[in-house]
Amino acid sequence: MATVSSFESLSHPTRSELRQFAELFTPLFQASSDEAKRQAVAALSQCPTMPAAVALFIGNQPIEIAAPFLAASKAIADDTLITIARMQGAAHVKAIVSRDSLSPKVIDALVALRQTQPRPAVPAVPITESEAVPLSPASAESEAEALEEQRIANEEALRERILDLAGHLGRKDEDRLGLRTLTDIQEALLVRFARSREANHFATALADALSASRWLAERIMLDLSGQQLATTLTSLGMGFLDAVFVLERFYPHLAEQQHNATRAWMVLDALDPEECHERVEAWRRADRYTYKPEAAVTTALAETESHRFVRQAPVQRDMRVLGRRSR
Repeated sequence: MATVSSFESLSHPTRSELRQFAELFTPLFQASSDEAKRQAVAALSQCPTMPAAVALFIGNQPIEIAAPFLAASKAIADDTLITIARMQGAAHVKAIVSRDSLSPKVIDALVALRQTQPRPAVPAVPITESEAVPLSPASAESEAEALEEQRIANEEALRERILDLAGHLGRKDEDRLGLRTLTDIQEALLVRFARSREANHFATALADALSASRWLAERIMLDLSGQQLATTLTSLGMGFLDAVFVLERFYPHLAEQQHNATRAWMVLDALDPEECHERVEAWRRADRYTYKPEAAVTTALAETESHRFVRQAPVQRDMRVLGRRSR
């Protein structure tokens, strides 16, 4: 538990610290009592960062130990979840399905895994001689069709159940495909430019992550409350601690402590990811419809219903001011 507590205290563990923790954790875990194992796993399930080897090791523990980690940890990669589901039994899969959200990749893997499982044998029912009537070719064919339709219906019901548990039922397919997700490189660039307070480079990287114009990225950053950038980072799926770090670097007033947490932490914690996604998608649609490189800044985006921006002009001058203020 001392090792786990030390790891929990690291807000941004380095590669060396992650490797050291992975080397220490496994032998200490194996030498601990079951109660200590459960306490350690419960604590680690709240950590936003985890060595992949440790996550796989914990996920493959007996379900009474691994369940809270599989159900709640945000540090488990999709590939690790899929590997655990394939290696373990139905209990582990059930714990994975109970997560607040599942990516389409994991959902498809769980459905495929279910389809490959052998079906339980149907118990034989004795048939009396009087009941034994040979099936005609037409009857046999219709029965086969009925069984195939039932199989397809069962698989579709399973998929719908998984989608329901994953919170994806209410979202249309085109919306799910439109969800923007940061790549590791994009997230690393955004954090790097925030660390050095390079507002112009950050705006360029943000525009690339949004697949939108630089004009939209600059407008988001010029909301000096930080609310619009917080909404955007949440929609893009940036790690919570990284998002806190970015906000505090560009908006120093958000680094102020309130109730044992910074204002940036409280702003991000109050956001709903689904609402953030809908708002950012509205901004992106308005950006596609209204932005023209050769034209002056339009007011169409500012007039978008329920998604108004704070008007700031001229953009380039204000971006330089933002960079200086954050210093």
